[in-house]
Amino acid sequence: MHLAHIFASGMGGIRTTGDLVAWMQLIKKMKLAEAKQYVAQKLKVEIPDLINEEFIRQLREDLGIGTIVSVAGSPKGMRAKLKIAELLGVRINSVELFKSQL
Repeated sequence: MHLAHIFASGMGGIRTTGDLVAWMQLIKKMKLAEAKQYVAQKLKVEIPDLINEEFIRQLREDLGIGTIVSVAGSPKGMRAKLKIAELLGVRINSVELFKSQL
């Protein structure tokens, strides 16, 4: 159910930063405005930039936190999720499970 909420919550999901904002709402129990502010600070961008698909696509590539259409050599899947957890300073269960199995 959490993934359905993340993808349905708007802001373009992984095309922009909707997935990251939704994670903050779910994991840290933040309200929408607070979650947007938190993500913007962590990404070092302004809040209006969070929904700019072209800008965020390049930023997501640069940070290695995943894009809709993967780029050869860039992080995807669990590697991207590991970077997201590190960047946002959150604990993601699947990431912790993956780390425990290494």
